[in-house]
Order: sequence, then structure tokens, then C-alpha cells
Amino acid sequence: MPSSPILISSHHRVFVLTGAGISAESGLKTFRDSGGLWESHRVEEVASPEGWKNDPEMVWRFYSQRRAQARQCQPNAAHFAIAELETSIVDRLFLVTQNVDDLHERAGSRSVIHMHGQLNMSRCEDPDCGSLPFVDEQLYESKASFAVCECGAVVRPHIVWFGEQPFCMPEIEQAIQQCDYFIVIGSSGSVYPAAGLVSVIAHRRNCGASVRSIYVGPEAPNNARLFDEIRLGTACEVVPGLFAE
Repeated sequence: MPSSPILISSHHRVFVLTGAGISAESGLKTFRDSGGLWESHRVEEVASPEGWKNDPEMVWRFYSQRRAQARQCQPNAAHFAIAELETSIVDRLFLVTQNVDDLHERAGSRSVIHMHGQLNMSRCEDPDCGSLPFVDEQLYESKASFAVCECGAVVRPHIVWFGEQPFCMPEIEQAIQQCDYFIVIGSSGSVYPAAGLVSVIAHRRNCGASVRSIYVGPEAPNNARLFDEIRLGTACEVVPGLFAE
């Protein structure tokens, strides 16, 4: 029997965290295989400050390939269902994604926190520059094509690499303390700090808070024991019928 929809009342606050699984259902490669490789690259080669310092040309070539691939993908039924939920409950939905694509936005979501950055944006490599990240869909295949900031430094992908602090953590930490439902969709439960958010929910519940955590994915995540409920199935199968008002 299918699980019953989650009944969202007029006062409930919903925190949704999406991971690579929801984008994979749109055909977007997750890039990370069982051997820890991203498109035959070690993680530290293309997703770390050290990798950028050692070979920025390779890093930009890698993210240019990701940009090109993302353009070919379209939002799926799960993305649209989340956008519809936002239309219904407006600012009582707090949507965070670990994904760097813009599939949520293209489905109609207006308020999306990209905790790991955005693929279609770039920023100055100098943290002291003060310039803001900007929309950038260019494909950089060689150093000769690199964009340069007004300060003279090279522009880098607006992506959170390993060893860097995810974006908007104060806002995320505040929202996790205020939500009534915590829904995780397509995240493996292995990348922190996102994987640790459900432990905050478990602690709140143990302290007497009326809060519920639900995981949606084709298989249980690494942190499954911390969830109140696991709903197995693809995001496209489960999410469109997940909520009721």
C-alpha cells in the first residue's frame, strides 16, 4: 500500500533538502562513482582549493562540461511538485539543495538555498576582493578564455569545494530549529554538514518537540536510523503525492 500523504496544515513549516538523486532523475550525472571518481578525476583534483591552485585549466574544463550537460536536462515531476508546494504555503517552505544545477528554479521554485553553490555562477578567486558572484554560463576550455575580475584575479566557479564552508549555514540552522516537517529527497546521507541536519531533528524530538523527519529515495541513506520514516521509491514516483493540505 502507498504511504499516506503528509498533511500540511495552515501553520506547519516544511524544510526540504534535496540531493543528487533528484537531479539524476532528470538525466544529470552525479559525477561521483563507486570508486570516488568524478568523470575519471579524483575529487581533490577538481573540487578543492588545492586542485584549483594546481591546475585551474583542468578545473574549469571539468565545470564547463558540467554546465554543458546541465543545459540539456529538464526539471522532473519532483521538481515541479516542490515548486507547487511553495506556491501553496509560500514562505513556510524552506528549500535547500545540495545540487548546483538550476532545475528547481526552472521548475518554478523562487526561494532556493544552494548550500554548495551554483553551476551557472562564478566569482573572483580572491576572497578579499569584495565583488559579488555573478551569473556566468560561459564554457572555459583554456586559460586564454578565462574571465578576469576587475581586480585582476581570475574568476573561479561559484562552487563550494571540499574544505570550504557551505553557504547560508546560519539561515539553515535557524530553519531546522523552526520546522515541523523535515523532508530529505535523494541525498545519500554521507556529505556533511547536510547529512547531520536530521540529527538536529532527532534531538528536537527527544526534547519533546512535535517534529517529523521523512526520507525519500530509491534506497535508504547512510543515516537512515535517524529518520522517523523512510519512503522508498524514486523522487518522481513519491514526491508528487507526498503532500496534502
